[in-house]
Amino acid sequence: MSNNFLTPNQQKIKKKNIITLCTIAVLILITFVISMNTGVIKLTPMEVIRTLFGQGTAEQHLILFEFRLPRIVIAVLVGMGLAVSGAVLQGISRNALADPGILGINAGAGLAVMLFISFFPTTKAAPVFLLPVLAFVGSGLTAIIIYTLSYKRHEGITPMRLILTGVAVAAGISSAMIVLTLRLTPENYQFVATWLAGSIWGSNWRFVLSLLPWLIVLLPFVYSKSRVLNVLNLGELTAVGLGASIEKERRWLLAASVGLAGASVSVSGGIGFVGLVAPHLARQLVGAKHQFLLPASALLGGLLVLMADTIGRSILEPSEIPAGIVVAVLGAPYFLYLLARLKE
Repeated sequence: MSNNFLTPNQQKIKKKNIITLCTIAVLILITFVISMNTGVIKLTPMEVIRTLFGQGTAEQHLILFEFRLPRIVIAVLVGMGLAVSGAVLQGISRNALADPGILGINAGAGLAVMLFISFFPTTKAAPVFLLPVLAFVGSGLTAIIIYTLSYKRHEGITPMRLILTGVAVAAGISSAMIVLTLRLTPENYQFVATWLAGSIWGSNWRFVLSLLPWLIVLLPFVYSKSRVLNVLNLGELTAVGLGASIEKERRWLLAASVGLAGASVSVSGGIGFVGLVAPHLARQLVGAKHQFLLPASALLGGLLVLMADTIGRSILEPSEIPAGIVVAVLGAPYFLYLLARLKE
């Protein structure tokens, strides 16, 4: 909407939201720089700058460009994908607790990736680029099961039924994954255990390239549906009255959400709560309009995962704590807080 059609108060809110988005972007940049300096082998800020401009040593170039930068970029991209996926799920279900991890979508993607990794090495180029596709298939099938079991003809989808169904399906998938781990070799078992904890395991540029196309396509698509999400938040009757094709739009948005979650999980492992925490924090900062909520969620998700991965790499050097565990330490209490508020 042009500024000419906005009231002074709306223009003030828009300006405030833009400043908020820029502030979060600056925080990501600061964390990005700190993360480049974090690791077993320390690099000073000047060494990082010289290496970025091609003046560092061969060792510094290897550390920065082959190990740290891909992982940092993946952390930001994964956070964006999971956060926007959660924002979309909350929008189409009008459920404050909707999240790809809680609803079992991440578990479905993880099961597909785990099955593939159990039989094929991930060192070859082709399997790496197939992982997001397989994760999308796994998460898509899971979403269809949850949607089908949650939907009642005369009631549609109620928030509590959706959550309970998602938790039950996620528990079933997790049980299946535990059974599958009994058949793994020790090497694959160690990888799967690390993956389930939410470690940024795909830390090279091939994994960045396998994830990036999904975000380049799906994030703009979801943003183009901002007005639809705003209308859906008004309720089904109001949305129908305004001419929205509810089921059609829900299916498209659900597919986009599943694609974002599946592609992100395929290179990051089972990181939960990002899709829950980031949209809620964004809603408090910029309001409920998805024109600002979606970008804010993406930025906050990227910041959250990047901070979690940086803390996990630095707090117990030379050992690492998976980013998923760090996020869970923050996300689980927040989830319980939201659950308590909904019961009030």
